Amino acid sequence: MRKVLIANRGEIALRIARACRDHGVGSVAVYADCDADAPFVRLADEAYGLEGNTPAETYLHIEKLLDVAKASGADAVHPGYGFLSERPEFARAVVEAGLVWIGPDADVIEALGDKTRAREIAARVGAPLVPGSSGPVESAAAALAFAEAHGLPIAIKAAFGGGGRGMKVAWKLEEVEELFASATREAESAFGRGECFVERFLDRPRHVEAQILADRHGTVLVVGTRDCSLQRRNQKLVEEAPAPFLTDEQRARIHEGARAVCAEAGYVGAGTVEFLLGLDGTISFLEVNTRLQVEHPVTEETTGLDLVVEQLRIADGERLRITETPEPRGHSIEFRINAEDPGRGFLPTPGTILRFEPPAGPGVRVDAGVVSGSSIPGHFDSMMAKLVVTGPTRAVAIARARRALAEFTVEGVATVLPFHRAVLEAADFSGEDFRVHTRWIETDFATDLAVAARPAPVDAVPMLRLPVEIDGRRHRIGLPAAFLAGLGSPGGAAAADAEPAADPGLLAAPVAGTLQGWRVADGATVAAGQVVAVMEAMKMETLVTAPVAGVISLTAAPGAYLQAGEALARIVAGSA
Repeated sequence: MRKVLIANRGEIALRIARACRDHGVGSVAVYADCDADAPFVRLADEAYGLEGNTPAETYLHIEKLLDVAKASGADAVHPGYGFLSERPEFARAVVEAGLVWIGPDADVIEALGDKTRAREIAARVGAPLVPGSSGPVESAAAALAFAEAHGLPIAIKAAFGGGGRGMKVAWKLEEVEELFASATREAESAFGRGECFVERFLDRPRHVEAQILADRHGTVLVVGTRDCSLQRRNQKLVEEAPAPFLTDEQRARIHEGARAVCAEAGYVGAGTVEFLLGLDGTISFLEVNTRLQVEHPVTEETTGLDLVVEQLRIADGERLRITETPEPRGHSIEFRINAEDPGRGFLPTPGTILRFEPPAGPGVRVDAGVVSGSSIPGHFDSMMAKLVVTGPTRAVAIARARRALAEFTVEGVATVLPFHRAVLEAADFSGEDFRVHTRWIETDFATDLAVAARPAPVDAVPMLRLPVEIDGRRHRIGLPAAFLAGLGSPGGAAAADAEPAADPGLLAAPVAGTLQGWRVADGATVAAGQVVAVMEAMKMETLVTAPVAGVISLTAAPGAYLQAGEALARIVAGSA
């Protein structure tokens, strides 16, 4: 390959562009209008606009991406993670266009992306499994019947998704049907398909995964393990490698199961096999992510491998450089730096970064997709950067992480930095008795974190596209409308310090995002704390509850995009 189209955005697009340069191939970025001035656009060798702002208009638009590949002369496509990275139809379209797909074959993505088929493969090779449905369940009633037959808790999971999107855990029978409906909506929104299956959910489990590399010459290799148990809303926040506090037998079973699943599926490229590890030592296959993981840097730091360059080499038909699992060199911990307010239950906070000063020093790596002045749009994931800290031992890595997190400064938007600092002081994480599990944040994390000031609204960044003639040839140019109006570069103002005036009857948007739908009718009588609406922001659903009891008057329509604090409805207080 000579030139790689990067079908993604943010820090992973930047990471891939750098790997392309290290490997000696060109890079082509694509960008939504709101990403026009992002660092990944500036770093890539070439960049092409996708004309739009929403995922559907841009990074999920297969035809636009292939048009850019043709126009730029790219001969390969790297999908990164998220967006189209696990969509077999995109992999097929890339290959049918005569391009190299940097990832596993479409048939493999299809087989392993279908969670029920992946479970069948895992069962066939003897990987450990908990009970689950034999395929997608047809209705909420069927999910409820499974729970009654097999017991609680159960996990309701998108059959064609991953990364925690479209996954809900039901702990009580009365919530199964509602959570099934919510998981179906999220799956449809994130992956275009709403089918869900159910399985027994291990109580207070750890999340342990194995990194796989496989070439086209028959070598399938586990290069290391990671622990990713620190999660909120089934989305990882802290990951580390190698996975600590495993017995030799547990590590061997995870290695063997991961390798067997990928070998059976005919896997090629970089991938991750995920497992749950219960309190009683039960190990259960979870899923295969047929792409690069967000947390891949901790494996790079502890193995000396550049996993993105290895993806490029494998796609070019080369053999793996190693044939045995490398012995880990030290310990590495990754902290996702998300634009979320942990004091408000990790609500996303799109806005403009006024100051971004990452740490440095021995053992500190920062993979960032933003700089001071960058805007965090509400249409995409909330992750801005990743802090990766490495030391010769886990204790040294934790000590360095405390120092690095103390140095890290972000102003203008709320971030999860206060949560990360608090985690490192928690004995459950930093002590000798590791007690972190996938619901630890919801059930055991006891530190009260301050509520951050709401960021100022992010101004829209409309692009004005005009036809121009250069040397007799017609071209189209795009310029920010604010530039043409003489307003300078677009962006939000300073973060607002004050909260809106208290109004007990005002139902305000808790987050900047899209009103997905109402759960009550206009004029209905509602109870305090009742869920009345669902909003979606940065790929996450947020339930909106009534602040007081009374009669509700709806003022916002489904599909409307609102800033945090804007009025959704008004409630005339009274008994309900």
